[in-house]
Amino acid sequence: MKSSKYITRFVFAIAFVSTILSCKKSSEETATTTTETYAVIETNTKDTTLTNAVLIKYANNVATVTNPFSGNGVTITNSNGVVTVTSTIPGTEVNYVISGVTTNGSVKIYSDYKFGLVLNGADIISKDGPAINIQSGQKATVILVGETNNRLIDAATYTASGTEDMKGTFFSNGQLMITGNGRLIVKGNYKHAICSNDNVDIKGGNIAITGAVSDGIHTNNYFQMEGGSLSITLSADGSGDGIEAETGYIQLDKGVLNISTTVNNGLLASYKGTNSTIDPSVKINGGTITITTTGEKAIGVKSEGSILLNSTDGVKISVSGNGAKGFNSGKDLTITNANVNVTTTGDAFYDTTDKGISSAIGIKTGGNFRMDKGTIAITSSGIGGKGISSDGTFVINDGTVTVSTSGAKFTYGSDNITSKAVKSTGNLTVNGGTVNVRTSGTEAEGIGSDASLTINGGTIECVATHNGLSAINQIVINGGNIYSYSGTNDGMNSNGTITITGGLIVASGSTVPEGGFDCGNNTFKITGGTLIGIGGTTSNPTANATTQNTVVFSSTAATDELIHIETSLGADVFTFKVPRAYASKMTLLFSMPTLSPNTAYTIYRGGSVAGGTNFHGLFTGSTYTKGTISTTFTTSSILTSISK
Repeated sequence: MKSSKYITRFVFAIAFVSTILSCKKSSEETATTTTETYAVIETNTKDTTLTNAVLIKYANNVATVTNPFSGNGVTITNSNGVVTVTSTIPGTEVNYVISGVTTNGSVKIYSDYKFGLVLNGADIISKDGPAINIQSGQKATVILVGETNNRLIDAATYTASGTEDMKGTFFSNGQLMITGNGRLIVKGNYKHAICSNDNVDIKGGNIAITGAVSDGIHTNNYFQMEGGSLSITLSADGSGDGIEAETGYIQLDKGVLNISTTVNNGLLASYKGTNSTIDPSVKINGGTITITTTGEKAIGVKSEGSILLNSTDGVKISVSGNGAKGFNSGKDLTITNANVNVTTTGDAFYDTTDKGISSAIGIKTGGNFRMDKGTIAITSSGIGGKGISSDGTFVINDGTVTVSTSGAKFTYGSDNITSKAVKSTGNLTVNGGTVNVRTSGTEAEGIGSDASLTINGGTIECVATHNGLSAINQIVINGGNIYSYSGTNDGMNSNGTITITGGLIVASGSTVPEGGFDCGNNTFKITGGTLIGIGGTTSNPTANATTQNTVVFSSTAATDELIHIETSLGADVFTFKVPRAYASKMTLLFSMPTLSPNTAYTIYRGGSVAGGTNFHGLFTGSTYTKGTISTTFTTSSILTSISK
């Protein structure tokens, strides 16, 4: 990254202050272009004293120029308010100070050396080309003078000027660094509002982009925000993104950013080429960020590379278009710290271009997903919507993840897609933190992996319509507090094996033929942990692989009925409240270290319970008032099966 420094030679007679004056409309006085009428703003120009200053003052569409470098390296032409500056002074940072109002003017700058551009209450409306056109590859430091209001509006058409590139209202061939405490309003009638063929770095100011035919801000290299306030509003008549970095990254460090677009993406790092030195990533290190999109397949934050979130400042993204996404990374998405809220309301649809179903997703990553710390809350209400979807591995080390989906199944011909809270193509691992998911749509799934799902710690609470926790290859639980509830299917389902070595687990499945634990006829290994599995059926633990005593109790049960287990000597093992009715058959699997071999136990039904801890119906350390004896049993083997 190129370093940026404030121009130290500015000496203002008045101090910069943070108070920004609002634009004031006048019903009697208007400024016009060939296509639109604009209300006059109060520019509030300030008296300033600067070194190496060239003054350009507009009044009555006439520009008055004060050039102390005339004949000494700075040549200025002034044709009816169209001002062209050519500077060849080596080693001298000239400060071009622009003020006043013109409805038919513009400023073009050629410079062999970096320079300052001071907007001191300047309202420039161009009738041909950009309002400010910097045809210099040198860095321009733009100062928005405190308490002033500035506005730049370009023409809807540009007259070609040889081979010169002109792509926006405020255009620069070189780097733009914007600072100060004043206000700047920019509208792009031709293409972009602010555009640099190099970088754009915002350090200060109150900037409002009120519309653009294409991007609000477009850079050929990187975009960085280190302070100030930036709002971008793009309406349906545009076709661009809020901010696009064409061959570089987007980095947000500080400030307030608000983007609203009805067409495409909020933030876009778009490079898809093969040059490995180009970093098309998005890095959010700080700043209060709000992004709203409503377009079909629009994305709040999109990167062809990776996305890094490392900020406790608030990031709020709302997307409502069909197939829209909150975050979408082409590669990895890593969260080292976060305070993120994502809402998607768009439905899935069949994309005729990609020839497949596209669904709305809160976070979509083409690589690996990792979360180390922070808070993420995702709500998806659209048909076929998803919370988090990773094409690589998925790891949560700490933090809090909350996902809620309520969309129904989407069907197109013989193809369909259901809502999912968390889905990973690769291995999914939870090492710590809190994961809370809720799905309520038809066949909506909770947490699933197309490979292996491993839980080593943390708290997982999953309530789903279809499978709660699922994996294609295997489910491994080594620790943590886990609750997995399915409204219509299995609490925990593996197409391969299930291995449990530790943790506190309550898996609640539906009625026959569904169960609390389901791994078909594959190995179900229990060597530790406290687990309850309830449903119509269950997969039985594999006797030659299991080392902890396990009991499978078959009966019937009513909703909220208590089942209590204690030794023949009256020592409590646990009390469990049945979450739903099992009128035809209930299968209750339980296993814990306190179940001893060759020991007699009594099962009680009904009664009452008070005190202790309650983990989704599993009471421990509580006081149980006895109901009626259902049956007794003795743990004569690793797996004991009883029925009543």
